[in-house]
Amino acid sequence: MSPTEPAATSPAVPFAVRLYRRARAEVVPYARAIVVAAVPAVAWALWASGPGWLTPAYLVLAVVGAALGVIDAHTHRLPNALVFPLTWATAALLALAALGTGDWGSLGRAALGGLAFFAVYQVLYLVAPRGGIGYGDVKLALSLGAVLTWHSWTTLLVGVFAAHLLAGVVAIVLLLGRRAGWKTGIAFGPYMLLGAMIGLTWARLGG
Repeated sequence: MSPTEPAATSPAVPFAVRLYRRARAEVVPYARAIVVAAVPAVAWALWASGPGWLTPAYLVLAVVGAALGVIDAHTHRLPNALVFPLTWATAALLALAALGTGDWGSLGRAALGGLAFFAVYQVLYLVAPRGGIGYGDVKLALSLGAVLTWHSWTTLLVGVFAAHLLAGVVAIVLLLGRRAGWKTGIAFGPYMLLGAMIGLTWARLGG
């Protein structure tokens, strides 16, 4: 770096620029895998959202979720540089959907659902054995809970149940195949994201 070039964390660099640089640094090493995951995720988002007023929120969830899932699978981390923008974008785009549809009740329920999901995972983080729930999972619960609960509380339950069921099945398969032990940590973010997709698909199909 040139002596005159400001560091990525320098206060002289605008916050948005610093956030972009951090996000880019997280994404670039896994760019190819993220694109492979994002393409079907975007197709799913267009179908699952109607399309309609919820389409922007679904698309952001699909693209950022693909990046988070791939990064977590490789590193067991859900970086703040992606999780925080997803949370802010989800809140803004759900508010836009409420403005467009006039469905303010769904927006209020989404806010409560996101906070409830966050609170439950905060408790799990505190009481579960180390490696069970990471704090990135807790933060991701805000946006996933909001999108799921926009539709109904049942949709949230379906998404949460699907995530834990998928993670449990994979853990059992790994144990039986002796590819993991009882203390082996499993990246839970991808299962949260897949569970959310299952919950939203269930809602799309009229659940």
